[in-house]
Amino acid sequence: MTDERTEIRLAGFGGQGIIMMGYVIGKAYSIFEGYEATLTQSFGPEARGGACSAQVVLSKGKVLYPYVVKPDIFVAMSQEAFNKYYPTLKDDGILIIEEELVHIKDLKPGQKLFKIPATRFAEEKVGRRLTLNIVMCGFFTAVTGIVSPEAMKKSIETSVPPGTEEMNLKAFDVGYNYGKEIK
Repeated sequence: MTDERTEIRLAGFGGQGIIMMGYVIGKAYSIFEGYEATLTQSFGPEARGGACSAQVVLSKGKVLYPYVVKPDIFVAMSQEAFNKYYPTLKDDGILIIEEELVHIKDLKPGQKLFKIPATRFAEEKVGRRLTLNIVMCGFFTAVTGIVSPEAMKKSIETSVPPGTEEMNLKAFDVGYNYGKEIK
């Protein structure tokens, strides 16, 4: 990670809220922190269950190239996504995984690994499996420190469907508190 530019790749399968995660992180950093961010996305041919990824570039200056080349941070929400994109993670990068869906054997020396059972936490602690992406946003915030929790909460409140704000903020807190515990 450089002070000027941070590249983030989020990947999993359709239905996990990967694009929303990228949107929330980028919005928090740009709108509520006052810096610059870009979001690009890709989907497999299937809507739900197919491959899905979001690439977010955060910068304190202008984003001159909006694509992720060698991510500083990689959030893997499925084994397929991990297998496909892990080789692109920087040697000193941060790997964040949904620990019950992604299994890794070895990590490159210098990389940091953070694991959370986001899907189970969404089901058991929040009561809605669909909030697993917001649980992961909270965890991401705690373990990376790139975006403030206040900015992320504002981004979530203004991005989720009306009437779900309280549930999604609870999901954020579940992930954030777990991240603070293990860090």
